Amino acid sequence: MSKATENVKNYELYINGEFITSKGEMKAVTNPATGELLSNVPMATKEETLQAIDAAEKAQLDWEKLPAIERAGYLRKIAAKIRENEQYLAETITKEQGKIISLAKVEVNFTADYLDYMAEWARRYEGEIIQSDRPNEHIFLFKKPIGVTSGILPWNFPFFLVARKLAPALVTGNTAVIKPSTDTPNNAFEFAKIADEIGLPKGVFNLISGSGRVVGNELSRNEKIGMVSFTGSVETGTEIMKAAAENIVKVNLELGGKAPAIVMNDADLDLAVQAIKDSRIINNGQVCNNAERIYVHEEVADEFVEKLTAAMKATKIGNPIDEDTEMGPIINEDSMKNIEALVESAVASGGKVMTGGKRVDTDAGCFYEPTVITNVAQDSDIVQKEVFGPVLPVVTFKDLDEAIELANDSDYGLTSSFYSQNLDLAMRVCKELKVGETYINRENFEAMQGFHAGWRKSGIGGADGKHGLEEYLQTHVVYIQYDNEKKN
Repeated sequence: MSKATENVKNYELYINGEFITSKGEMKAVTNPATGELLSNVPMATKEETLQAIDAAEKAQLDWEKLPAIERAGYLRKIAAKIRENEQYLAETITKEQGKIISLAKVEVNFTADYLDYMAEWARRYEGEIIQSDRPNEHIFLFKKPIGVTSGILPWNFPFFLVARKLAPALVTGNTAVIKPSTDTPNNAFEFAKIADEIGLPKGVFNLISGSGRVVGNELSRNEKIGMVSFTGSVETGTEIMKAAAENIVKVNLELGGKAPAIVMNDADLDLAVQAIKDSRIINNGQVCNNAERIYVHEEVADEFVEKLTAAMKATKIGNPIDEDTEMGPIINEDSMKNIEALVESAVASGGKVMTGGKRVDTDAGCFYEPTVITNVAQDSDIVQKEVFGPVLPVVTFKDLDEAIELANDSDYGLTSSFYSQNLDLAMRVCKELKVGETYINRENFEAMQGFHAGWRKSGIGGADGKHGLEEYLQTHVVYIQYDNEKKN
């Protein structure tokens, strides 16, 4: 039951440069740490979704005709306005998602930086001139926008994901329809207010909240959509692929992760413990590239587990709006039950809880204790399935051959980490781990100029950097035959 609060916001859909009242039902958004009612957001109808897609299609041709540097200028204006409202936006994120306020501020500023970074590509993305096999012929390869793109967002980094899906689309001449998570839509509507305030042309960016069954389905299968980009679960990603297949819509998917962390016997254990803890409790354990399973060399396993247990146990849990809080709540009761079920299953199979293993006893909010579990089997659910909570199962190994084999034994392949002082071993790991990203002697957190992409069930395509930008481009090859003998 949500608690009443003053200043409850009632948001409206943002379609074709206008905020409009939806004909659909309204959904309550509550604070996962306190249970207070924060806002009511519209659950858009299919007709409203089609209206947004049509607006994006109508705006796209004129938007594409603008020089890329002019399109980039709008991104820079949005970034500047985001920085002006850092505290307000960070508090909005924290209240609806449970992210600690310090990390919410990082998200806000990283979002602004990301918009500026993608704007810098306006003068840098290029086509090609290809050598022809024929005399008197030129072959040009042009990079062109796809058209109308859609973005379906998760709740864990909701503000940044607006920019991750919007910025590369807009700078390359596409238009976009974005659907935020119904758990965390408030920040996205605040983003739309900023886009409107800086004068982004009508229809270039449209924001509609609603159910996956109605809005998400249409944004995946509509024939006017050129690409759908989704971040979320494997199950939903599978349904999006099925829907997109109907009209051969391009899909870009970032799905689950089960990142292994390998700790060698020569590792700096204090560094490894701190980096792994940071990579597990960040965003309350709810990040796809979190360290999800630990493989530690048997020679240092006891010392490592002792240090890791102490570090996780010392985590300060509390209201995420407080500056000294290290970890806030789980997003909702369904996610909490999933965590509990996986831990209970591990314990029933002989797993030993070194610390944590249960929810925090509190009057409000879904808080789960940072947890370390040993004596778990490689084929157990706690090792194989994504927990999406502050839980670390620990498995031991004898040598690097075994560690790599265990690390690669997964349906997922998003991120990984490795801790050792041996450069030769590190280089071997770079070659043999079957994942999209590996962090060596540091926490799991990607750079905007990298390429965040997974293998296997972790996704298709990727985001960030040059390669992420090119996800929003398609090629047009032109063959020009000319008469070398013709005179003026």
